[in-house]
Amino acid sequence: MDARTFGFFTLLLITLANAEDPYHFFEWKVTYGTMSPLGIPQQVILINGKFPGPVINCTSNNNIVVNVFNNLDEPFLLTWNGVQQRKNSWVDGTPGTMCPIQPGKNFTYKFQVKDQIGSYYYFPTTALHKAAGGMGMIQIHSRPLIPVPFDNPAEEFAVLVGDWFNKGHKSMKNILDSGKSIGQPDGLHINGKSAQVGAKAEPSWTFEAGKTYRFRICNVGMRTSVNFRFQGHDLKLVELEGSHVMQNEYLSMDLHVGQCMSVLVTADQPPKDYYLVVSSRFTKQPHTIVATIRYKGSNSPASPELPPPPPGNTAGIAWSLNQFRSYRWNLTASAARPNPQGSYHYGKINITRTIKLVNSRNYIDGKLRFALNSVSHLDPKTPLKLSEYFGVADKEFKYNLIADEPPPDVEKNIKIAPNVINATYRNFVEIIFENHEKTIQTYHLDGYSFFAVAVEPGKWSPDKRKNYNLEDALSRHNVAVFPGCWAAVMLTLDNAGMWSLRSEMWERFYLGQQLYVSVLSPERSLRDEYSLPDTTQLCGIVASMPKPKGYV
Repeated sequence: MDARTFGFFTLLLITLANAEDPYHFFEWKVTYGTMSPLGIPQQVILINGKFPGPVINCTSNNNIVVNVFNNLDEPFLLTWNGVQQRKNSWVDGTPGTMCPIQPGKNFTYKFQVKDQIGSYYYFPTTALHKAAGGMGMIQIHSRPLIPVPFDNPAEEFAVLVGDWFNKGHKSMKNILDSGKSIGQPDGLHINGKSAQVGAKAEPSWTFEAGKTYRFRICNVGMRTSVNFRFQGHDLKLVELEGSHVMQNEYLSMDLHVGQCMSVLVTADQPPKDYYLVVSSRFTKQPHTIVATIRYKGSNSPASPELPPPPPGNTAGIAWSLNQFRSYRWNLTASAARPNPQGSYHYGKINITRTIKLVNSRNYIDGKLRFALNSVSHLDPKTPLKLSEYFGVADKEFKYNLIADEPPPDVEKNIKIAPNVINATYRNFVEIIFENHEKTIQTYHLDGYSFFAVAVEPGKWSPDKRKNYNLEDALSRHNVAVFPGCWAAVMLTLDNAGMWSLRSEMWERFYLGQQLYVSVLSPERSLRDEYSLPDTTQLCGIVASMPKPKGYV
């Protein structure tokens, strides 16, 4: 090999060694539009003229760049539900971390889907925009060299389901601001549509006999758990919130607010039309809608006889709880691992802190509020993360208004204030969610996956740890807590930043059932957390302040 050739190959190797992971670029225009999810025209939020919005289809470790133009008449933010934003809470898209995009302005989100695979979604966190749309699916695939524990499906389908209100998002916000509840939803939707049995409708998906299809399904609703099932077809659960699972077959699945999962469905029935059926769970007024699956070349309508839903009320809670217990992490599957320190051996790590959170509701000055450990969160004018970074946090909020143990009567003496707890970087913590109310709760933590090790009836106490699954609990970002039950999750706080821990029931979130976890690296190093991006929008008391020197 001559010197010129040697030099070329050396330069090539250096280039490859320093190459970044691939980039995906998106330009989104956020606008109002008119749609009729339940048959009644109303204002919805569209992204590039669509609801649901564009699918982000990417691969583990890819870089995502989304330039969002806000053409609404209100400030707007998007969050990336379940995408961990490693070292980068600056673009988490919650009011505690970012200034909202003002009307007529744009902002470019840049983040990496680091060490993740699975099904997630994005949605707006400002005002009651979530009630109007502005959401879409995020599909993160395994890298080509990493085997997936099932054969490649013939096709993948993104399915967003949830409850829907006909009141309109601005009316709903006014209702909550006036101190009242938004009440029960008016119905359900599947990808922004609501069809009943027997109604004429174009098929949503097409099957070819003998082939297997992957449905990625997320509950993007405001408050309602749902059950989904396929007429005439079994389903096989293969992934839940970023974890490959032991592949059990089910007749139907409960999907709680904020949760996502992937199921495989094989076209093994006589060619005709079939329904995907979605029903509400644990609601006073039941709702059931359908979407049509058509076998290629068929013109036979779907049968009007639907597969029955699971039981309701108390028996239904037990049924759903048992389904949760059937989920097991597939530890032999090769995949990106979001919790490298805790993977496989999380049950052997010593717990350094236990935080017990109890939800409650009450009326303060005649207005409805929700709380965690008797503090109802209120966003200050300056995002919490910015106040902390600029060194003016003491002017905007106080840390640790809540203790790690709730007060004896959490419904009394509720305080309305920013709710921020300090956490120690790299500590292994246990969080207990205890639900004394008569409604199901779901909780989500940005920036992390946690191990959902138990959900049990009654009240939690340390001796309940003997019931934990310390072997193969799923690594996930969302957990449901049934009425009169508790849930335990465990995680390593290895992602520095300011992270939203919140109720996924959006009325509760808006009225205070949330908090932020501040995880600061003592070294303030770029190894642990990125510096404030140059493009960051500033507002509140830091709007005119010079930016501090970044991490080194």
